[in-house]
Amino acid sequence: MPGSLTLWFLVLQRLGIALLTLLIVSFAVFFATELLPGDVAQILLGQAATPEAVAGLRHAMGLDEPAILRFFGWLAGLVHGDLGTSYVNKMPVAQLIGDRLINSLKLAGVTTVVSVPISLLMGIAAAMWRGSIFDRVISTLTISLISVPEFLVATLSVLVFAVWLGWLPALSYGADTSSFTALLKAYAMPVITLSFVISAQMIRMTRAAVIETINTPYVEMALLKGASRRRMVLGHALPNALGPIANAIALSLSYLVGGVIIVETIFNYPGVAKLMVDAVSTRDLPLIQSCAMIFCVSYLSLITLADLIAILSNPRLRH
Repeated sequence: MPGSLTLWFLVLQRLGIALLTLLIVSFAVFFATELLPGDVAQILLGQAATPEAVAGLRHAMGLDEPAILRFFGWLAGLVHGDLGTSYVNKMPVAQLIGDRLINSLKLAGVTTVVSVPISLLMGIAAAMWRGSIFDRVISTLTISLISVPEFLVATLSVLVFAVWLGWLPALSYGADTSSFTALLKAYAMPVITLSFVISAQMIRMTRAAVIETINTPYVEMALLKGASRRRMVLGHALPNALGPIANAIALSLSYLVGGVIIVETIFNYPGVAKLMVDAVSTRDLPLIQSCAMIFCVSYLSLITLADLIAILSNPRLRH
């Protein structure tokens, strides 16, 4: 098969796998929420409600239908952009999620702008001076940070910057961003925590990608011809490592999906994750399912993007 046909076959195959995975994930999300304890109708009506009233509400909400029929109805709604209506607020789920999703995207965007340049700079520098004290310190720090869970980083950030130093507020509402100072106070704590979560992995993957490229024969030949270490890395190794580095960025950013749930909850940030946690306490199934699908789609999109970058950056498939 010619290289271009092989390339597009692999791309289409990966997209097909992503869609199939999304279908399986939607099935898992729907039936996992169905297993949550408690009766939605009973929770909405209160403990004093009669069995007849509870049964009538369940019938009105369609909860007495078989689960598989409700799943296909919910899935058809997702395909057409209908996320359903909240059981608790009686409002369209899309309307409830709208502003919260914008807040979560803002937090993810600020974290990306802060963490990606720093991570790339430190990863490339560690590869340039491989085996030096700087490289050993960076390697030790990244391994240590990878081993620390997000909630511990968030808790330590609150203790250091909010309690002991008093520089930043312990909670982040993200509402006032009229000035740089207000923006810093609103996003500093969540961004610090999320940057620790994703930067360590990104630094290690960037360092490994650059070192692998440095060890190739053409880069070693440039070094033998008298090229400086900086020119060898920036002029010869780095351009050919852009594919793996982009792959590393996409994979590292996928950790934002898991980290943002903990961070928004601890710092009371008004995002989608905080909305989903609140919906679990009231067993608002349409809201829980929609929020969970947003996180699943985000994670799957980043992983698929990383795979596509790895495929498209392979010169053996391009030519």
